[in-house]
Amino acid sequence: MLNKTLFFILLISSCNINAQELNCQVSIITDAKLEVTTTEQQALKQLEEVVFDFMNGTKWTKDKFTMEERINCSVQLQITNIPAMGTFSGSIQVLMSRPSFNSSYNSLVFNFLDENVVFSYSRNTPLYYAKNAFRDNLSSILSFYALFIIGMDYDSFSPNAGTPFFTEAQQIVSNAQPSGAAGWKARETGKRNRYWLVDNVLQQLFQPLRDCNYSYHRKGIDKLYEDKDKGIREIYKAMLKLKPVVQTRPNTVNIINFVYCKTDELKSLLAESDTKQKTDFVNLLKRLDPGNSSKFQSILN
Repeated sequence: MLNKTLFFILLISSCNINAQELNCQVSIITDAKLEVTTTEQQALKQLEEVVFDFMNGTKWTKDKFTMEERINCSVQLQITNIPAMGTFSGSIQVLMSRPSFNSSYNSLVFNFLDENVVFSYSRNTPLYYAKNAFRDNLSSILSFYALFIIGMDYDSFSPNAGTPFFTEAQQIVSNAQPSGAAGWKARETGKRNRYWLVDNVLQQLFQPLRDCNYSYHRKGIDKLYEDKDKGIREIYKAMLKLKPVVQTRPNTVNIINFVYCKTDELKSLLAESDTKQKTDFVNLLKRLDPGNSSKFQSILN
């Protein structure tokens, strides 16, 4: 009996040690005005399970994760059109947060709406990650975001630790470009797609953004539990690093996304701060993302 108990303890311990990297919540919704057949409903229901298994079951890194160390994220596919049987188009919303040290608080790091999603899917079709080849658009899109958010997470804990994952995500972009699917090329309308997300983050010009990601979280968010005022000051210093990037390349998707993720968090953190500190943050945010100046004003209230 003792040997049997020991076996189960070792089995449970082994499962904890060998957990995959992502703790990903998955949902697929359809536009309320979209007519969906029973067959299509069944396919999408199954696809939700397949995407869940793909994101949470794929081994994305060589590192070992415990269950508690998994990266919290979510993926929501919204289907807005079914142009042909088995073909779906719409958007994907990807969110990722990381925990604050010695606290139950989670800080939002990435929140991106990708509106260039078109893919084919038929029931009982698995998804696979092919590192050096393009298999299908949905597998590539999901793999890209899995690696990108892992890169963002690693960067938030150690300087430039996310580089291998950003580089691998960039390889997915290169592999997908010949397919002609939207979202993978530089010369598309606007610069708010997968190509620019990862191209920007790997450019030397954007190194201050990666430095900011690390300093904001490790020197700011993770220190709030022991000295909130000092943590807030470190957060401000971290965000100052973004000014030279904005001066050279204003309105880039990466900067706007980072500021967007942090606005509500800053409003909460600064609730008890004095007027000067709030004003300093608001003025900085307006310089980083002028298009949302009115939203930042709420921090002063």
